Amino acid sequence: MKSFFEVLEHLYKKVLLGATLENDIHDYIFYLNPAFSDQDYSTTASSECSHTFGVQGTREPSSVSLATISGAPVCLKRHSEMGSAREILLLQLTVIRVMVTRILSVKTEFHAREKYREIIKILLKSSDIDSKLTCMFQNSDKLLSHMAAKCLALLLYFQLREKITLSNSWISFCQKNLSEYSESDKVVYCLWTLTAIIKEIFKDTCSQKTEILKQFLTPFHTIFEVFYNSLFSQHFENHQDTSKIVNSLICFLELLELLIASRIHLKLHFTCQRILFLKPSYVLDVITWPVQAFVKRKFIVFIKKCLLRKVGEDLCQEWVPASVLPDHHLHVDLLALADAVLQAVDLGLLRTLSVHGKPSCFGGDEVQPGSERVPGPDHVILRAASLLIIKSLEIKFQNCASANEMKVDLQRFMSELLTFLKPHLKPSLQSHSQCEWLSRVFIEQDDDMLEAAKASLGIYLKLTREHEATESLTQEKEMWNHHTHENGYNPHCIFLFLLKNIGFDSTVLLDFLISSETCFLEYFVRYLKLLQKDWDNFFTICKNFDVTESKDSVNICGCIFSLVQDRSSNQTEPSPLAALGSHRNAHACISWVSHASSEPLDQVVMSEETHVTLQANGLSPPRASQSLVDYDSSDDSEVESTDQRLSSSKTTSLHQEAMKKIQDTVGTSRDKKEISLEPPSRPLVPRESNTPFSVDCDIAPNKIVSGVGISYRTVKCFEELQGAIYRLQKKNLFPYNPTALLKLLKHIKAIYNKSMNHL
Repeated sequence: MKSFFEVLEHLYKKVLLGATLENDIHDYIFYLNPAFSDQDYSTTASSECSHTFGVQGTREPSSVSLATISGAPVCLKRHSEMGSAREILLLQLTVIRVMVTRILSVKTEFHAREKYREIIKILLKSSDIDSKLTCMFQNSDKLLSHMAAKCLALLLYFQLREKITLSNSWISFCQKNLSEYSESDKVVYCLWTLTAIIKEIFKDTCSQKTEILKQFLTPFHTIFEVFYNSLFSQHFENHQDTSKIVNSLICFLELLELLIASRIHLKLHFTCQRILFLKPSYVLDVITWPVQAFVKRKFIVFIKKCLLRKVGEDLCQEWVPASVLPDHHLHVDLLALADAVLQAVDLGLLRTLSVHGKPSCFGGDEVQPGSERVPGPDHVILRAASLLIIKSLEIKFQNCASANEMKVDLQRFMSELLTFLKPHLKPSLQSHSQCEWLSRVFIEQDDDMLEAAKASLGIYLKLTREHEATESLTQEKEMWNHHTHENGYNPHCIFLFLLKNIGFDSTVLLDFLISSETCFLEYFVRYLKLLQKDWDNFFTICKNFDVTESKDSVNICGCIFSLVQDRSSNQTEPSPLAALGSHRNAHACISWVSHASSEPLDQVVMSEETHVTLQANGLSPPRASQSLVDYDSSDDSEVESTDQRLSSSKTTSLHQEAMKKIQDTVGTSRDKKEISLEPPSRPLVPRESNTPFSVDCDIAPNKIVSGVGISYRTVKCFEELQGAIYRLQKKNLFPYNPTALLKLLKHIKAIYNKSMNHL
């Protein structure tokens, strides 16, 4: 005879494959109806059972093909050959869960799905299975409790999908346990089940998501607020067993995130979806609790996601419409949250954060014996805290009209942030490059870095609009520019540090533009529009970058000092902005400086005339080109690669000829201690300046020498990006219409050429 366990196992395999069940529906219900006592199952598994597998009014299976045994077992103990009672119960829950999953799947064959649906409906009506599974929440066997919660969540969602009224016993159970915080495990399982149901609603492909969620939240929307107040008003230090409150915090935080996500993406407006925004200080206070670091990290990241409107994005990104109507109420709520964050920072929130905890790794946070822990801060907290402040400032300034008030707030909070960050940034920030903080903090997280850059740009544009109406004197403009650098939010510096970090690689920018995981497109377009209007300021900052790189190169190359001393013995000390000359005197050693680039050193020295001539002829320093187009065939690839080789060789030969003329112009004294033009291991350092300087005494002091500086490398990167986008668009491989972006890039190149012609 087939055992009870074998029948269940056979049923499980058929359901797992989505096969059609041929027996009578009641035969399957007989085997799927779980039997257990209301007591702890672990203590009654070996005792006489008081429940049968069947239910009143449900007949035993009569089909021989399903079970050849003629009588149903009265209790589990009488069938020791079936396996343990615990294993049978787990298998029953698994079969029910898989069967509901098959019903919800569109891939299941129609007749099989209808049979599964009828089985589950009758099981729900006849066995009071909701109450049975709820009773298992207090079971000491954690695996059974967890499986019961998963099974119950799917059954409840099935009822919502089928428009079946939810069990009153289960609703009462949740309302009772969430009416006030307690350390019972039932609270955690209740929260977990609620969360699992909302996740199923998000994952489903049906069009009635909003209606289903509305039906589900209606009995709970008031009790959630009660539990929110009760949980976050706890005194953490007064709890002897802190693990229970930590579990409750984590579970409720996940539920809270889904509630907010449903408000954003499903356009529902229940009070429970606004709890965080109505009382944000409750959640912010948890960060100051003496709780484990991972809990603080979760809460900080959660608040960051709320400010960025990214809550639930992993569940929603596949179906959220590209354009949605603005939500004025959500805008007001985000402003309230931003104000609460800034108020908490003002009260010392950053000073309570400890970022020296154990780093989180894939293999855990414990170091193997004999190994040393690499010291360093928790970069997750650094990034989240930084983005909290910068995004909160942007949201607040969008609703502020006073330029002076914004400047005061910006200076206060950015000073607080930079003070918090500086001890953790190695090497430390230099006084002249405060804007570097953003690229240093977010170097390992592209999406957060671009969000921070976009928020910083938004702050700058808002303040600029307010200042444009009032500022008139040159001195006021200089003070304004100094303010942007001092407080680390100058958009040109931030963008240039970003380009330096990626080695001016246009393929990285192309990846950002194509990716849907970052806000780079929006940020890039806004920055290019600013760059068109503010080119002079950008060009000045580029020259300052060049000076800084020149001074850094001098400090690194030991031979620089002797060369500079030889040249400067009969000269006065140059000013900082004229430091380009000393770099030009010693650029033979620049190739020793480590920097992410690949251009040869023969690009370093160019007279302005020759540089402009090369541009007019469409020439540029040779650079290894990379194909960014997916070819339809290998023939296309071969043709383009051949064209690239021909173009490269032609450009190289013309470039070498031009370089020879440049070398003759710069100086012909090869026997002197002059600059070597041997190919280096690193690229040029950009130089574009109106400051006169001399490489050879034969060159007139007022001769302007324009090299390949930061501005040139930036525009060159844009030019390569423009070409790559055009090639992709030509083959219909670009994911959206880039016409406006291409016009912006083309205009920037024209502005650059015009500015070079005026030098």
